[in-house]
Amino acid sequence: MARNKLSETRIRTLPVGIHSDGDGLFLRVRKEGSRQWFFIFRRGTARKELGLGGYGQGTAPVSLALAREKAEAIRLRLARGEDLVGAKTFLGVMDDVIAVKEAGFRNEKHKAQWRMTLDAYAKPLHNRPIADITRDDVVETLKPIWDKIPETADRLRMRIAAVIDHAKARGLYAGDNPADWRGGLKELLPARKKLTRGHHAALDYKAIPAAIGKLRRSSGTSARAVEFACLTAARSGEVRGATWGEVDLDAAVWTIPASRMKASREHRVPLSDRALSILRSQKQAATGDLVFNGGREGIPISDTAMVKALRLASPDKGATLHGLRSSFRDWAGDMTSYPRDLIETALAHTLKDKTEAAYRRLDALEKRRNLMSDWEEYCGKAQ
Repeated sequence: MARNKLSETRIRTLPVGIHSDGDGLFLRVRKEGSRQWFFIFRRGTARKELGLGGYGQGTAPVSLALAREKAEAIRLRLARGEDLVGAKTFLGVMDDVIAVKEAGFRNEKHKAQWRMTLDAYAKPLHNRPIADITRDDVVETLKPIWDKIPETADRLRMRIAAVIDHAKARGLYAGDNPADWRGGLKELLPARKKLTRGHHAALDYKAIPAAIGKLRRSSGTSARAVEFACLTAARSGEVRGATWGEVDLDAAVWTIPASRMKASREHRVPLSDRALSILRSQKQAATGDLVFNGGREGIPISDTAMVKALRLASPDKGATLHGLRSSFRDWAGDMTSYPRDLIETALAHTLKDKTEAAYRRLDALEKRRNLMSDWEEYCGKAQ
């Protein structure tokens, strides 16, 4: 097969597509104008592709001459029978990174987020040899979600960078990290949208009774889960992950273990009559250990399903599950005379005042039972 089909002059005018320089060396021209070198070879029936870098871009541009040099080095390795197929892939290193980091994850949710982000959005990198990943590869992986879901996109970038840093530490990757923002990505992607950090949108507590009334007229598991979250002032993740082993129906207490709490401290929740009624109803239909099972056995109801149920029942279509805790806090502060520290304990908040925290060593379960009973009575006043 003929070699050296391309020239520097011709490269600058190539249309979108894949163009051969001969004997396995190709240049891919993308719609937005970026150009990337890659080498294709076969081993048996398997077709393999190795990235060689971007043409005229980034901090380490690969010229035509350098691309041919890299291609020739690969041909020589193949001629010697070296195993290029068995090179460590991004996916292989990714699994290693997650395994190493597991000990540092605060909970299963954090672990699942890492895995989901890299599984769902880093697929273009999965089967590529880690040593061959270029900045252009990272850019093309990030572009589909960069503007649509910027927070997820930035987390993905940081997690890709962590995988490549791990590879560098093991000698599997040489050179600058292509996922580093200041290393060149900021020149290739639009400026990141600034995220508005504020309170979760909360339903006015005066609208809670009407919303609870609509939830009670629904027979869905998601409606029961939302109502239970409201009555217990618990976080949605705590409700979704609730198991029967945490619930004592006789004592009317739900004990959430430290491993599932934001502050990593066990939290006891006194259960009102309506909360107990929800649990007993769920227990009758239970086939597994989860209180609020989703569509598949062993999988909890999704956050999305709960949000949908809340917004169907709510006059405020921007209301959030976490905002129900704010609704409870506002009601307790405006409509009751319960002490602030008792209300904060009901929310499983860590008291910032060290003196106050020192005096509040017990969780005042029975006093909180009265508080939650009053909250249940208020929520039940459907209008």
